[in-house]
Amino acid sequence: MKTPTTWFDALTAYSPAAGLLATPARQGAVWSVRLDNISPAAIRLGEWLLFDGLAATSTTPIYGEGFQMLAQTDGTWAEPQPIGRCPDASVYRITPDDGYHSIHNLLMYQSDGGWILLGFASCHRFGGEFRLYPDGRLQILMNTEGLSLLPGAHWDSESLVILTGEDKSQLLAEFSLHINRAHPALPTQPRATGWCSWYHYYAEVTRKAIEENVLQMQQRFPALEYVQIDDGYQSAMGDWLLPSDRFDGGLLPLLASIRDSGREPALWVAPFIAEPGSQIFQQHPDWFIRDADGTPLPAEKVTYGGWRCTPWYVLDGTLPAVQQHLRQLFHTLRHEYGIRYFKLDANFWGALHGGQFADRRATRIQAYRRGMAAILEGTGDDVFLLGCNAPFWPSLGLVHGMRVADDVERSGHRFRQIAREIFSRSWQADTLWQLDPDCLCLLDIPGQSASPAEYSFHAAMMAACGGMLLLGDRLADLGTYQQQVVAGLQKLAQARAPAARFADDRYLLGQLPWEQGTLCCYFNWQADPMTLELPLASQDFWSQEPLPQGEWTLPAYGGLVIWHPARV
Repeated sequence: MKTPTTWFDALTAYSPAAGLLATPARQGAVWSVRLDNISPAAIRLGEWLLFDGLAATSTTPIYGEGFQMLAQTDGTWAEPQPIGRCPDASVYRITPDDGYHSIHNLLMYQSDGGWILLGFASCHRFGGEFRLYPDGRLQILMNTEGLSLLPGAHWDSESLVILTGEDKSQLLAEFSLHINRAHPALPTQPRATGWCSWYHYYAEVTRKAIEENVLQMQQRFPALEYVQIDDGYQSAMGDWLLPSDRFDGGLLPLLASIRDSGREPALWVAPFIAEPGSQIFQQHPDWFIRDADGTPLPAEKVTYGGWRCTPWYVLDGTLPAVQQHLRQLFHTLRHEYGIRYFKLDANFWGALHGGQFADRRATRIQAYRRGMAAILEGTGDDVFLLGCNAPFWPSLGLVHGMRVADDVERSGHRFRQIAREIFSRSWQADTLWQLDPDCLCLLDIPGQSASPAEYSFHAAMMAACGGMLLLGDRLADLGTYQQQVVAGLQKLAQARAPAARFADDRYLLGQLPWEQGTLCCYFNWQADPMTLELPLASQDFWSQEPLPQGEWTLPAYGGLVIWHPARV
């Protein structure tokens, strides 16, 4: 296989005449570059180019990561295709992508029957970007955000890993080890299971609705641990200790009743954002990222503005006062409210681009990581932090779990979309963090519906992902089949079952070892039925009923999970 190390030896070096000197270094598969300012004046750089040259052909198949949760890329070099619905460039406006396509931190592409992996194993200060031009040209760069490099000072690039091989999953496993060296993962936690208020009640959730579902957990789902109080409990975005009028008496009585039931409360918080009418914004406008004129910057001016209660303004993580606020907020929630599980949503905005930080030498990566470090200091060690709608690589080493796909919606199209997103990221499971596939939803609600086959696809995806289990339906409405699915997924979560292995990127059959046998997760992505050949002594995983050996018809857009014993 042709290796990129030969052309990467020609790393772009800035001429001393330009006042900059780039010095590459290599240790095994890991590359880095040091950039020195050898001039007598400060030099301002929007980007720092590491490599520029031909790397592939226009038809080369690719996979690329996004800066944030909702962005991934497949397709080919000249015709990249978004996997999710919110690309970094067009929706989040992170990069201009004028004549090229940007991929962030991880690029994989096929070459001579195998794969080449180019990935940044660290994200301490700069974001790593790959620009793909239609003719096969590649640029690799550090996004230096217009910062100035002072005379006699230097920058070190993030660590770039270059791997080649025929087994894509093996390359990703090796890459994860390099990431763990640069960003040690937080201590391992039991796999989280529970119920979430958002996907049935959304922002209209009430204390009464949560208490009803807590009772159902006691009576019918005793193995589920957490009750996740999601968006809607707060009086305003940003005022997380002030309850809405639907939570009379505040959160403390509800938290006490959850604990009395034998469950643990979990809380949704969007720590970096605030709406204009919130107390925090009204009282501390100087805490927020600034526009060029010195006023607080509304996020919608530079990126996707948010899903409700907009415009959003974003706390400046470089400010000591903001760090103290985050530290104190989460200390209160952990040590006075007793919460040990936090879903941290809208985290992408903590790494907002296009604004001015109080620390003019800080990047958006550093601003976000300083804010997250303050949250960790406030909570202490005995918590579970889940990142959601987060900047992926900037979150390395800062969360225990990570949402890796779009919000679930009761539709076959969304089920298939999030399955592809999750399976592309399943290599991260229990290496970088616990995977959060979002909630299991198996029942229609007004405005959202799916067929029984599509719900079976969704259930099979949950079995194959190797991640957390939170239920999103009103628990009183769940029937026998849904209870069987929950029981099966609960067993997988308790045993920390691994993510399924797929033979290729068609994701038709995922397999994982399970109880002296194999769990097989079948997926039909097409509008026509698909014929399967079931192994000997197969059982339906949900009902544990035996299945006939031989041909089995999987309906359009359906899924099937079976178990069969190991062959003697």
